[in-house]
Amino acid sequence: MLRTSPKRTPRVTRLANRRAMEEHFCFQGPLLAVHHHAETGGERHDGVVYSEVRRPCRAMLLVNPHSGKGQALSLFTSHVQRMLNEAGVSYTLVVTERQNHAREMVREADLSQWDALVIMSGDGLLFEVVNGLMEREDWEEAILTPLGILPGGSGNALAASIHHYSGAQPVSSEELLVSCGFLLCKGLVSHMDLASVHLSSGPTRLFSFLSVAWGFVADVDIESEKYRHVGAARFTLGTLVRLASLRVYRGRLAYLPADEAEPRGESPQNQRPFSTFCPSDLCRPSDSVGQNTFHNSCNSNNAVRMKTSEPVPPNATQKGLPDSLLVPLDQPVPSDWVVVPEEDFVLMLAVYQSHLAEDLYAVPDSTLNDSIIHLMYVRAGISRTALLRLFLAMGKGTHLENNCPHLVYARVKALRLEPFSPKGVITVDGEVVEYGPIQAQVHRGLARLIAR
Repeated sequence: MLRTSPKRTPRVTRLANRRAMEEHFCFQGPLLAVHHHAETGGERHDGVVYSEVRRPCRAMLLVNPHSGKGQALSLFTSHVQRMLNEAGVSYTLVVTERQNHAREMVREADLSQWDALVIMSGDGLLFEVVNGLMEREDWEEAILTPLGILPGGSGNALAASIHHYSGAQPVSSEELLVSCGFLLCKGLVSHMDLASVHLSSGPTRLFSFLSVAWGFVADVDIESEKYRHVGAARFTLGTLVRLASLRVYRGRLAYLPADEAEPRGESPQNQRPFSTFCPSDLCRPSDSVGQNTFHNSCNSNNAVRMKTSEPVPPNATQKGLPDSLLVPLDQPVPSDWVVVPEEDFVLMLAVYQSHLAEDLYAVPDSTLNDSIIHLMYVRAGISRTALLRLFLAMGKGTHLENNCPHLVYARVKALRLEPFSPKGVITVDGEVVEYGPIQAQVHRGLARLIAR
């Protein structure tokens, strides 16, 4: 459905800064980027030469009008629309109407009509798109369709991550949107890791680009839905509420450590250069105190978000993409896995991007395709003050340097979580999934993202 929306009255706060960025990016950035690549044949960053941006490009732009404060449409028309026009990016605007609308659309769409799929929302809509692509019969080709992200939700973790990867100074809100719009106009594409996530309900799985969470983080994410009207501040409110009644979660955690001898970046023979999202590239394959045990379930009151996310049908992808590091959930983990001796936790968080939200700098040295799941868990016994201090440090990316005795961090390739508590919440990319045993394995560079 094609729609436009009335212009939004600019916020008074940070107005001068936002206008300055818009003036730079909207009137200079896109055209200068195109001219620069035309003259130089690309740019170099960390030893990678980026391909020349070619025009025209055709994008399907999916907007969730209910994401964040419900202002995604007006934010697009007031901040991004002009930038895309200046850069020569043609697009069809599609406003999602219901849960899983985007998932269904990309599952059935003729992708030959589009050079990119761009999401204007929070992270939830991208979760739908990724899983819709992986449910297709031609998933191997479909998942190579370049994906773009424009922050319009509350968390905006992937948008904050790609802004960080670009080397720019931290920004948030409208400034982050303008920055991501500029990156979209440049059109440089990188490979992005995805994790395949198996649930206990038989041979089904989901695909994840961001995180798997259990315990405190998942509770805050879901319980804070009631504060959605305040935007990103909902997570701060949710954290304070949950700290007031800190819970302990019982379960078993195991993981396969990453090979520390493996280079953090791509090896020269396997390195995938950035490319553009133009038709000729689209189908080209590339190589303590007051803690309570958790006994009540937490359900989202978000009308747009599903209570549980729908797993990928077994015949959609598993026969084509093997999870070689995993065994069935009803079998013991392999002998080379580490089984965590503790069984009482405050939280478990597995993340594969630098940010968990605009203001949560979860893994400072993460990259888009490092083939690493960054696993963090907090053991029971931590005080409310220490946990709060830990999350405040995460806002600066210094939490791993604080030597907190309850925080454990490991770089892993795969993991398994078996909750013992009878009720609880597990999220994948911020979406509630079936509560029960869960395991995941990372797949290197499976998707493609417009990122620089």
